[in-house]
Amino acid sequence: MAPLKEQQMEQIHPELRRREQIKKAALKVFARNGVVRTKMSMIAAEAGISQGLSYRYFSSKDELFTELIKEAMEEAEASVGYIKHLPGTLLEQIRTLTEAMLHESNQHSFLLIQQAITSDEVPEKAKEIIKRDASKDMIDQLVPIFIKGQEAGELCSGDPRKLLFFYFSVIKGLMLQEVQTNEDDWIQYADLLIKLITK
Repeated sequence: MAPLKEQQMEQIHPELRRREQIKKAALKVFARNGVVRTKMSMIAAEAGISQGLSYRYFSSKDELFTELIKEAMEEAEASVGYIKHLPGTLLEQIRTLTEAMLHESNQHSFLLIQQAITSDEVPEKAKEIIKRDASKDMIDQLVPIFIKGQEAGELCSGDPRKLLFFYFSVIKGLMLQEVQTNEDDWIQYADLLIKLITK
């Protein structure tokens, strides 16, 4: 295959940047409003472009939502899978994961996944992605880690799934508050949450 000419490359990069701009805006709008209440006009306004231009890149909000779900699930799977390879004690690993989820750069993806899991109104293709990756569910992946923490006497006793449900509920609640905070505040929230699940 012949290499692309410089001019062609220059045309591709703005196209990719615009597509990413739309996806970033859509992630915020979907996370705040859910699938049903989100309109393409809202996404276009958040991205600072015309609604017509947004349709040049995505044929519908369903297509856009589905692509975002696919990317969010891949990122979540990679993050949770990586926890076992982090340095430090088990509690330090959980704390690092907690801080990562609470960090503003990850919040919208986390909320999007929660919507896709709990809402009946998500596009069929997004449901298929969630169903296909159900075996890689974050809770399923973290259960062995929480059991290990319980056996070591570091985490609260009881059903590890219920403990994880509580853990994720607190994280989701914090995210939904949309509190304007600095990085130190998220570190304090992570510390408080770790205290709630430890002995």
